Amino acid sequence: MTIEINATIRNTQGTGASRRLRHAGRVPGVVYGLGDVVQIDVEHNSLWHQLRSEKFHSSVLDLIIDGKKEPVMLRAFNIHPFRQQVMHIDLLRVDLAKPMHINVPLHFINADTAPGVKAGGKISHVKNELDVVCLPKDLPGFIEVDLGHMTLGHSIHVADLVLPQGVTLAAHGTHTAEAVIATVQVPRGMVEAAAAASADAAAAPAAAGKPVAKKK
Repeated sequence: MTIEINATIRNTQGTGASRRLRHAGRVPGVVYGLGDVVQIDVEHNSLWHQLRSEKFHSSVLDLIIDGKKEPVMLRAFNIHPFRQQVMHIDLLRVDLAKPMHINVPLHFINADTAPGVKAGGKISHVKNELDVVCLPKDLPGFIEVDLGHMTLGHSIHVADLVLPQGVTLAAHGTHTAEAVIATVQVPRGMVEAAAAASADAAAAPAAAGKPVAKKK
């Protein structure tokens, strides 16, 4: 189901006008790309709740102005440093016929059943999103990462992921196929115990070959 944003055209600009909008429970914003830049404002409480949804940040949205609908994506937003208040929002128009380059969040599953976790290891998330290319219609809300098979010291790489149909890894993105997504860290105590055992094993042959002093 597509997420909708209802907006109205903003005819007044400037700091004073934006302040009055915020006092009236509205958020000033701008829509740009693929045409003219349009100044808008949206209802604050609705937008505040939408921003709390991960899907809102990585989906094609339906912007509705005066009954007309156009596809957009969230580009940026500003939050007040002390209050739960959205100060401004930027929306980017989307061409549904052209592939888009975007970061998609990763969802990690089955961490609690991973052999490495059961053995005392801890999952470390190296990446939390993936740089991909796809048509807007193929844009996934997230990409699933199954950690259920991971053992101690094991890492999962971008190349190990199963991408949804129509989605490819960005050729010039920051996440190459060899990039690590997550790893199972070996517990420090286990590392120290292994190091001590290795030291003892190395010292044993030397001790065995050392001559014993004779009593006079």
